[in-house]
Amino acid sequence: MSRIVVLLCAAFLACPAFAEPPTRKSLPLPVPLEEMPTVTRAALSKVMKDPTLTAVSPVEEFVAHPDTYVWLLDRPDRTAAAWRKLGVGAVEIKTLKDGRFFWKGDDGSELVWQSVATGPSGRVWYAEGQVRPASWLPIVPVTAVAVLAHTESPRPMGDHLIKHQVEVFVHTDSKTAALVTKMVGDSAPRMAQQGLEQMLMFFSGIAKYSHDKPEKAATVLTDAKK
Repeated sequence: MSRIVVLLCAAFLACPAFAEPPTRKSLPLPVPLEEMPTVTRAALSKVMKDPTLTAVSPVEEFVAHPDTYVWLLDRPDRTAAAWRKLGVGAVEIKTLKDGRFFWKGDDGSELVWQSVATGPSGRVWYAEGQVRPASWLPIVPVTAVAVLAHTESPRPMGDHLIKHQVEVFVHTDSKTAALVTKMVGDSAPRMAQQGLEQMLMFFSGIAKYSHDKPEKAATVLTDAKK
């Protein structure tokens, strides 16, 4: 997931279209902002009320078992491990003692993130750190908020049709954003689209695989579910 956040940050910083967010309705928070702890509310408000850049994904839908899907949302480190067992080169995500997640790249990028709000219809992640969007670009300090919204509709077979969507808010220095915009240019919109799609696929892919191939799911998830 962390490399996906790097890709998203790179795309948003590079895309002039996101420099001034269009007027649209944001995804609903799973917990009202005023009901969150003061420290959490302050951190989220700083990013969400005055973001440098923001974007929202299309809705993705898939069939899976909701308990597996929610389990994966809460454990990105185990989700990455499941992808590796399938032969996909997912990065290693570490769990810190305080429950936050950490990733560090060879290029100096590093991110720490955590789930700060969880409800029956979604969750909110808060991330901070620094990323190098590409090898020729400078390190960019960022704070980010990702709001994931999902719905689950039961089917006669006992599984569910799950629909989910993510909105990301990124805050960074405006001078840095201008520099990255100039250096990356026209490739940014597609980078943003790929980042959003991959962020959703990171979780839905393993949930769908576990549903579609139950005879193999235990092998993929056994080592992950420690």
